[in-house]
Amino acid sequence: MGIDFCEVASGYLDELHARGVEIDANRALPQDIADRLAADGFYRLCTPTELGGIGAPPRLLAEVCEILAMGNGSTAWCVFIGATSQYMFPAASSQLLQQLLDNPNVITSGVFAYSGTASQLSLGTSSTWKINGRWDWGSGCRNAEWISGGVILCDVEGVPIPDRHDRPTEARAFFRPGEINILDNWNTSGLRGSGSNAYTAHDVELDDYRVATVDALRASPLSGLPIYRFPRFGYLALPIGAIALGMARGSIDEALIVAKAKTPTGSGRTLSARPAFHREVAVADASLRAARSSFYADIQTAWDEAQQQIGGLETRRLLRTSTVHAVSTSINVVDRMYTAAGGTSVYEESPLQRHFRDVHVASQHMMVAEPVMELAGRVMSDIENDALGL
Repeated sequence: MGIDFCEVASGYLDELHARGVEIDANRALPQDIADRLAADGFYRLCTPTELGGIGAPPRLLAEVCEILAMGNGSTAWCVFIGATSQYMFPAASSQLLQQLLDNPNVITSGVFAYSGTASQLSLGTSSTWKINGRWDWGSGCRNAEWISGGVILCDVEGVPIPDRHDRPTEARAFFRPGEINILDNWNTSGLRGSGSNAYTAHDVELDDYRVATVDALRASPLSGLPIYRFPRFGYLALPIGAIALGMARGSIDEALIVAKAKTPTGSGRTLSARPAFHREVAVADASLRAARSSFYADIQTAWDEAQQQIGGLETRRLLRTSTVHAVSTSINVVDRMYTAAGGTSVYEESPLQRHFRDVHVASQHMMVAEPVMELAGRVMSDIENDALGL
């Protein structure tokens, strides 16, 4: 690839630290940062080279998100959503692709959840769809040129149209920002700067070429690329684990800075001279390194398998559980560092406070929620032998 994307990501850290309060107050990523991230290729890291992307493996996306999250979780979150929202590009019609790629540094956003419907306006094959729906957690939508949302295709009566497996046909509708209503509802404790507003569509009419089906993705010549044999839900979830790991590492680094400079009230020595702090930071570092090692090892195993075949059930299980474990371990690390640093952590300008808020909001995403572990446990118990949700 030629470019060291991890080094480029590291070049943002000082600025992200300095602009953390601004990013939160803006409740969306400042456009100048988003534009530079796009120009540096982060939004198209895993997009196939045939479609103007970098064609990088999922591990690189995770590493970039982890590094950016050390500086600011919201920034990493927008890169995560922007990059994964291009997953459906091979399913897009040639006309839509031409528009999507008109700007080589296009910023995309999207929600995969099938929270909307696309209904035919006339009997038979429709040239126009009527879109209705609401999509929550629309991260990065304030920065994007194109915003997509998952829809179920329906006939004129509103009855789902079956796909080749006789299940409701899943698709993505691609919107310009002015075609939908972006709600001003992202008022949260953490990830404030991710601009994860909900958006709605009410009777929005889109030409057929603006709706891409999952079946079209499977039929695309590009579907044989390793990125499309890599476990889909694993790919969509893994940046959350990486972002949590980055915030945890950032918390350890910040706690060490605070401890060296801070002499607690009533004490004659710095916090960094206390044995209790030594133990806390050592335990945090060890547990974080262990979780990170497992996380990246399972990503690599899944990628190696994807060179030959679609990821199997055991690979999917390991990938999803190591991602959830990375998040839960990171929460524990952030919480311990937040507590260890004492009252310094409570101020808005403190990176420890921001990481504390951000990691707890990140943990609420459905991709790393408790049901993932329940499903994985059913697989281990031989109760599930398919587990499509993995």
